[in-house]
Amino acid sequence: MKLSTSIQLAIMMFLQFFIWGAWYVTMGTYMSTHLHASGVQIGAAYSALAIATMISPFFVGMIADRYFAAQRLMGVLHLIGAGLLYAATLVGDSTTFYWVILLYSLAYTPTLALTNSVAFFQMKNPGTQFPLIRVFGTVGWIIAGLSIGGLEIEKTPMTFHLAAGASLLLGVVSFMLPNTPPGGNKDTSTTSGFGLEAFVLLKDRSYLIFFISAILICIPLAFYYGFTNLFLNEVGLENAAGKMIMGQMSEAIFILAIPLLFHRLGLKNMLIIGMGAWVTRYLFFAYGNIDAGLWMLYAGIILHGVCYDFFFVTGYMYTQQKATDNIKNAAQGLFTFATYGVGMFIGAWYAGYVADGQVLVGGGHAWDKIWMVPAGIAGAVLLAFIVFFREEKGGA
Repeated sequence: MKLSTSIQLAIMMFLQFFIWGAWYVTMGTYMSTHLHASGVQIGAAYSALAIATMISPFFVGMIADRYFAAQRLMGVLHLIGAGLLYAATLVGDSTTFYWVILLYSLAYTPTLALTNSVAFFQMKNPGTQFPLIRVFGTVGWIIAGLSIGGLEIEKTPMTFHLAAGASLLLGVVSFMLPNTPPGGNKDTSTTSGFGLEAFVLLKDRSYLIFFISAILICIPLAFYYGFTNLFLNEVGLENAAGKMIMGQMSEAIFILAIPLLFHRLGLKNMLIIGMGAWVTRYLFFAYGNIDAGLWMLYAGIILHGVCYDFFFVTGYMYTQQKATDNIKNAAQGLFTFATYGVGMFIGAWYAGYVADGQVLVGGGHAWDKIWMVPAGIAGAVLLAFIVFFREEKGGA
């Protein structure tokens, strides 16, 4: 792959995740401050991305993969997204805001698959080349957090303006990316278009247990994405958005170690460590504070790298191993559908109800009680996984 192509792909990944990191992390805080939203309303807004995640694989499979060059479609979607992100700051009630965010999410989530398609199409050895390109996405998320913290705008509409500007830029840049023609798949059957052929994986008992665990573990994950920034601001942590990028920093570090650890520790141990980190993170949040327990808040943030990489990255690798060549793409789509779609949708709504149930009379929330809920769910999933999952010989 040419150096110029690598630079183009790196910029693409950087902007793709800069956009996401700029609005997503602080949306709950923005809604609480400007829209006076309840926990349920905040949870509903976060569930919009989950709904879009469940729909976008069908969109990409049925339309994008067959008829449009990936980079051009991505450009159009990001230009539309820029307008919707700006429009989100013009509404004054949570209901209208939800619909704008849902429309934006429907435009954004297909671009996650499209960026991967553009990158993979240019690579001769994706196994070694893709991680070096994908890490710029994590860097983009980190820079977004640092920018928001440095500019002190995490409670203002400027976070959406920043994301809209980046989306506009990527929309233009997309049309300059290397051509990635449609795959030419003319199979118009429902099974092929919707990726239903991947459901054959669920006939395997081990993968079925893993699949169910993946859905359930995303319920506590929704608590982290939806309410951590609001939590840190309420307990008085300065520059909360900037501090939260430590989670992405740890993610970038641990992702480089995953291939080695996967073979040394084995699949089951990797997944157990990931789910165990989930439990630990929420316990740290429950018992941490801005004084003597400040280290717990930082530790909970930093554990994001272990939580995400040891479960999700390992899960994608496991899915890739289990799937036959003819269903690998559909299998990855199914895993994403189950986790960031179904699991996060349930979790976002449930987290909102839990948060509303712990609103204090004088303002704020009883965060210790809130965080014990995802800790308990993650702990239950962990125990069930240990008991029922059987790792096949060879670690797959």
